[in-house]
Amino acid sequence: MNKIAAIKTYLLDLQNRLCDFLEREEGDAKFIEDKWTHTEVGGGLTRVMAGGAVIEKAGVNFSHVSGKTLPSAATLKRPELADCPFQALGVSLVVHPLNPYVPTAHMNVRFVSVEKKDGSTQEWFGGGFDLTPYYGFEEDCKHWHAIAKKACEPFGLDVYPRFKKWCDEYFYLKHREEPRGIGGLFYDDLNEWGFERCFAFMQSVGDHFIKAYQPIIARRKQHDFGQREKEFQLYRRGRYVEYNLLYDRGTLFGLQSNGRTESILMSLPPEVSWKYNWHPETGSPEETLYKTFLVPREW
Repeated sequence: MNKIAAIKTYLLDLQNRLCDFLEREEGDAKFIEDKWTHTEVGGGLTRVMAGGAVIEKAGVNFSHVSGKTLPSAATLKRPELADCPFQALGVSLVVHPLNPYVPTAHMNVRFVSVEKKDGSTQEWFGGGFDLTPYYGFEEDCKHWHAIAKKACEPFGLDVYPRFKKWCDEYFYLKHREEPRGIGGLFYDDLNEWGFERCFAFMQSVGDHFIKAYQPIIARRKQHDFGQREKEFQLYRRGRYVEYNLLYDRGTLFGLQSNGRTESILMSLPPEVSWKYNWHPETGSPEETLYKTFLVPREW
């Protein structure tokens, strides 16, 4: 089995496992499946769940596309690869729960291969996972980062601290001067370990996501909430939308490569609100999120 076939086999299996896990936690709504074809070569398989008792909206997207020109989202730091043909494949997941006490979660693993002008090939892996709580719980955050650390441990003791820091810096809204959530792992341009080890790391990140997120959903999905909590969730979702449309490299890469817009923007929540110049009340749980949880720290 060649490299691309091996990665594709893993990613399709990961997509199945992610959807099965979310359907078990949901217990009501099911994923709908939508196959699509890319404008140049390739396509994908989008699965979306909406209107559930636990999950308001979730998307788990597989894509494998090729193009004649690598998008600028990928060439910004690799100008020598401009105008080079490429192929990219990956799985991306976003979960927007109904209950404000269940955090939003994001996970992505991907592989990009570029045919350089001299005939050689440049390849790299990227991805990670991060958590966006609306109401913070220490035990959830510690568990999330403990699992992220376990995913990295077989690959070196420096890997988790490095990729955690990268995640803290990457998922940051510069125009708001605040983090999107509590972070997790983020990495890109990974090829320094050789293909087999980098591919093994991709699999470790993908496999550990369920272990990180499932206990949190299970603990929080029955938590009582009211209008106040829901309004705050919708307000904070606005930050999520702002980040994805302004900064997220995966979103930009998909749009610039003429990917399927419906699948790319599956990451956006079903409902969101913006309030002018809003600030949390002093001493409130909402203020605690900002002061205690939306601050990069060692969990």
